[in-house]
Amino acid sequence: MFKKRVQRARQFKALMLAAATFVGAAALQPAFAEVAPYDLVTPVAEYKIYVTESVQRLVTETRAFTDAVKAGNLDKAKALFAPTRTHYEAIEPIAELFSDLDASIDSRADDHEQAEKDPGFTGFHRIEYGLFAQKSTEGLTPYADKLMADVLELQKRIASLTFPPDKVVGGAAVLMEEVAATKISGEEDRYSHTDLGDFDANFAGSKKIFDLFRPLIEKDDKAFVSKVEANFAKVDKILDKYKTKNGFETYDKLTDADRKVLAGAVNTLAEDLSTLRGKLGLG
Repeated sequence: MFKKRVQRARQFKALMLAAATFVGAAALQPAFAEVAPYDLVTPVAEYKIYVTESVQRLVTETRAFTDAVKAGNLDKAKALFAPTRTHYEAIEPIAELFSDLDASIDSRADDHEQAEKDPGFTGFHRIEYGLFAQKSTEGLTPYADKLMADVLELQKRIASLTFPPDKVVGGAAVLMEEVAATKISGEEDRYSHTDLGDFDANFAGSKKIFDLFRPLIEKDDKAFVSKVEANFAKVDKILDKYKTKNGFETYDKLTDADRKVLAGAVNTLAEDLSTLRGKLGLG
């Protein structure tokens, strides 16, 4: 435990230096709020630690997931699908900076000309299609191997990435906007209907960003902070209704009215979070 704390302290120091270099350049840009550029250094460094730890869990759990797929253990692979994906969903604003890997890891059938039959359709959702729609692990080994390789490559790229403050802060809104615009319909996890687990991870990732930068906003705009916290609490309360001992109810069990309530809360949250960059002088 002590070694882990020392390692984390060293990691944080290195990230602080890297973030300071990037944020120092931001000082040359006009600010829209009374936030000094170097005030952004600590939350950006803390966020990189959060992403780094999340991607390590993603690597570990993807290995267990893909091993189950390759072993032909259908039930185990299906059980591991949703929890494994949560670590990717929580860090999507950073993962999506690498568009080639995002397309390989997380694209949907609709993104490809031949849909499920397209050879370019790979990643989590291609495996999901096999496990839940075809109810088989047959032929999935190449996709499992590629997913594992892509996740390892993502980890490698994130380790050497200097996190842009505007992308980090903007990511809080991006996560909510994506849920509202393209996920609330249930189109992403269309074979497994495990969408609520994805949403929960998206909310967690968004709230992490908000919590890290909240002190910089709270001193001047407590009302805004209170409003956003209340909106996060509202979303949590809605999701709590669908929690089970193994995760969440499948999304196909929600009525149109249920989805409308959830969409309303997500849209409100997205609108508020879209103002974060301006409040921090990031344009």
